[in-house]
Amino acid sequence: MTTTTPFGATLPGVAHHLADINGTQLHYVSAGTNGSPILLVHGWPETWWAFRKLIPLLAQTHRVFALDLRGFGDSSNADTEYGEAVAAEDLHHLVEHIGAGPVHIVCQDISGGTGFRFAATRPEDVISFTGIETALAGFGFEALADVNNHGSWHVGFLGTPGIPGMLLPGHERELLADWAFPLMNGTDGSIGESDVDEFVRTYARPNAWRGTEGLYRGLFSDEGATKALAESHPIAVPVLTVEGAGHRGITETTFRQVTAGEVTAVHLEGVGHLIAQEAPEALAATILEFTRRIDNKTASYVVRRTSRL
Repeated sequence: MTTTTPFGATLPGVAHHLADINGTQLHYVSAGTNGSPILLVHGWPETWWAFRKLIPLLAQTHRVFALDLRGFGDSSNADTEYGEAVAAEDLHHLVEHIGAGPVHIVCQDISGGTGFRFAATRPEDVISFTGIETALAGFGFEALADVNNHGSWHVGFLGTPGIPGMLLPGHERELLADWAFPLMNGTDGSIGESDVDEFVRTYARPNAWRGTEGLYRGLFSDEGATKALAESHPIAVPVLTVEGAGHRGITETTFRQVTAGEVTAVHLEGVGHLIAQEAPEALAATILEFTRRIDNKTASYVVRRTSRL
């Protein structure tokens, strides 16, 4: 893995990397030296920095990786393909590039669709799947775009080709600091001024809205593709869903419909939508308990199988 100098904010014990992967350049960070690998995938309006409090907690017992999806953060936002399908293939090629073996994948918010496609189409890359405050096209995500029934205007706006990139440059801080974070954040003090500065830094890059547009556009161009994939290739690995007070139940309901195996559902009281930033200790404890159980089962199976050979 080629290391690079951080472009912006960083953490002690975290290494930054750039990798040419699947026709784009991805920025990702790594931490920890032991344990099964965990891959963290951010939502919106976030980058890998959304996991700044979570990474040190997980890295005590796991190898941890967190990326900027294509078009986000310090990953490339060149004029290329965007959306869930290509982002899911990015995850596959990133796992290959890292060479750490299959991963526990953790996705939050808008990245849930990307993570689902990755787990469904590349099961050999995945040990377990965790979805945090997320939904899928065809399984409830549409309700979040219905402004007549308590949905939000931003879902349709961000998914309209070319419109975010035309109207948002120059207004990044207003959008994030004055609207998005106050709306989504349920915990005072969890996102400081320096954190806002870091998010604004990357969302203010030229062409910074291409990744956002691609992921949100998938809701309106899906045309049943996600449902068809769930029917033909449901998630085969154990699934954990984590929700706060925001859209209570939608994550669990969604992933019970697209999972062939066990689903563990956890609700964290007193937090909003941005759980990794608001309640990192509670989230880390939940993820670590889940991954420990899965890893122990895997180790027991390997021991039993070896003893029979």
